[in-house]
Amino acid sequence: MPTRQRRGESAWAAPLMRSASAGAAFRPNRLLKQMLVLGLGFATSGLAAAAIAQTPAAPAASPVAQSGPPSPATPRETPRSGAAKPGDPLAAIDWLATPAPDAGLPGTVLLEPPVAGSARRPEVTVTPLASLVAPIGLVKPASTGLPVDLWRGSNAEALATLLASVPVRKSPAMQSLMFTLLLSETRPPVEGGERLLLARLDRLMDLGAPDPAQALAEQAGPTRSKARFKRWFDATLLTGDEQQACSALQDRPHLAPDYASRIFCAARLGDWPTAALLLEAAHALELVDSRQLDLLDRFLNPDVFEDAPPLRAPKSPDPLTFRLYETIGERRPTSNLPRAFAAADLRDIAGWKAQLEAAERLTRIGALNPNHLLGLYTERSPAASGGIWDRVAALQRFETALETGSAEAVSKTLPKVWRAMQTAQIETAFADLFADQLARIPLDGQAANLAWRIRLLAPTYETASHSPPPSQGRSGFVAAVAQGVPTQELARNGVEQAIAAAFASDSAAPRKLQRLLDNGQLGESILRAMQLFAQGADGNLGDLTDSLATFRAVGLEDTARRAALQLLLLDHR
Repeated sequence: MPTRQRRGESAWAAPLMRSASAGAAFRPNRLLKQMLVLGLGFATSGLAAAAIAQTPAAPAASPVAQSGPPSPATPRETPRSGAAKPGDPLAAIDWLATPAPDAGLPGTVLLEPPVAGSARRPEVTVTPLASLVAPIGLVKPASTGLPVDLWRGSNAEALATLLASVPVRKSPAMQSLMFTLLLSETRPPVEGGERLLLARLDRLMDLGAPDPAQALAEQAGPTRSKARFKRWFDATLLTGDEQQACSALQDRPHLAPDYASRIFCAARLGDWPTAALLLEAAHALELVDSRQLDLLDRFLNPDVFEDAPPLRAPKSPDPLTFRLYETIGERRPTSNLPRAFAAADLRDIAGWKAQLEAAERLTRIGALNPNHLLGLYTERSPAASGGIWDRVAALQRFETALETGSAEAVSKTLPKVWRAMQTAQIETAFADLFADQLARIPLDGQAANLAWRIRLLAPTYETASHSPPPSQGRSGFVAAVAQGVPTQELARNGVEQAIAAAFASDSAAPRKLQRLLDNGQLGESILRAMQLFAQGADGNLGDLTDSLATFRAVGLEDTARRAALQLLLLDHR
């Protein structure tokens, strides 16, 4: 009858017990020594003791006898020195005190010195949990000058609120700083990191930058949560890269923002039967709004609705609705839609006028490289006159004058093109493009004064400040700001006095912001300083001083100078 393994016995011990019960030749000394050499620790376990107690002593069998029937018992050999005596504990066996013969194997565990006394203590390195979180961003800290732990110590919800609410429309310097904060490679807080990431993506879309938002979402992992995928999907719909997002949605349908997106993506990937089936289910179960159902019907069955009247345009379409209208040939204008939709007009499918208007709108908020705008301005000759066509014509004539190198031609075209740039509120972009070329043209009179003010709005403002034109009347204070040394003696009004106070040698960040800096909350202090600057630009001169002083205290000297110069030189702001 098979021997049943008792509860608590090891699997490798069961054959051993069966062999003993069957009366087979069994050598506990040799077998247990081998087990100990292999690190099994059999001799020290209760199971080993039980096995020895149940096994009768057997003589050593010769090689021939091992294959035959058991040999009769022989007289017990005389015990060796150290052998077990009557009454001794079962574990006190002679071979436990005798080293195993050297067979080329390592010694048994019982012969090793105590581990606690012989092991070398490892060097323990303590790493803060926050440093284990991977940083997220598109620009390296070495390029932005901001540390990777920019958001350390701050509450993620408070940071998200600030990122969403800090106004930057009136100041190009604040716009540039906001984009730097949003795109810099930074490590999120230990708690609330997801909330902060979503706030960064939302503000990028709000500023009209779906391309950076798409890239940031892709770096962070857009399929790790439904909220991330929703923002990534919206960005790709406006940039024209929805193929990648739809492929990801096909593999993970649970990430779909809504039922309409699944229908759109199925059709976008060429799976028309699935798209039609989903649409029928949406009709039957009323899973999609009736207006969007009509739109999806025309998207999937364009031949059926070929002669149907256009659909009523929604006032506030989401990116998917906007893209569906575009697909069925009823493209909506983006001038009254959020800025992010303007990026869709930069594609070749839009007309030149739509591209120009979108480019001006995005350049005004700092979301578009000025070179892109220049490329559109000079792409072809103006098609008409008035409005944006006058700005295109003025810039093209000015660029032609620059290429000739004629001071007279530049003097004639510069005032007109500058007024056109003021109308579009893209003066700083114009300065970035043409400041260096203007510096090489020997101008005089009003043209020289205007060229110098334009150069002060460019990144090379400090170089320009050292060569003011002779006829520039109020050049002293502006030049001093560009050099970072404005004084109260040069100031002529309240705004200039507030700026001079911020650049004084004894200026410091306000107490509230200094506490944040002392706690290492650099990112939050910068955002709150930006908030103060917006209030200062609206007339609260004390906030203006505090904000500029804070920028200088954290090392953002260039931001402080450019913000002050723009406040002084951009009158319409």
